[in-house]
Amino acid sequence: MEYRFYGWQQATVPAVSAEYPGILTPRGLYDALCSVWCEYTCAPRLREEWSMENQTLGQCSITAFLVQDIFGGEVYGILRPGGNYHCYNVVGDAVFDLTSEQFGDEILSYRDNPLQTREEHFRKEEKRQRYEYLRKSLKDMLMK
Repeated sequence: MEYRFYGWQQATVPAVSAEYPGILTPRGLYDALCSVWCEYTCAPRLREEWSMENQTLGQCSITAFLVQDIFGGEVYGILRPGGNYHCYNVVGDAVFDLTSEQFGDEILSYRDNPLQTREEHFRKEEKRQRYEYLRKSLKDMLMK
């Protein structure tokens, strides 16, 4: 199967956590998240624009930190107009961005970007709550 997210070819690193049974690679996580991402998990400032056709809109940081939980590695951020960071993952030599599709044909630079921390991102209570909701929704879906 061919995916459309950035770095999909490299998104084959193995899970380092067994907390999410059946999620063995980032591609598998992407497949599962396609049933979990929703308007509620979208960043509030983008909710009006969120749709099933653009599921990854506003999902980057909570998804990137979930990827880090399951596969390890680091989360980096691309500075966007308006001062927000778009988050993506680096695990070993693999660089991938499960939520890059939200940008359509725009080319993002995945080089020389600053490290992002969950402490920094989760200072926003709404973001921490969306992350917890995403985690719980994924676990619930996997238990069915």
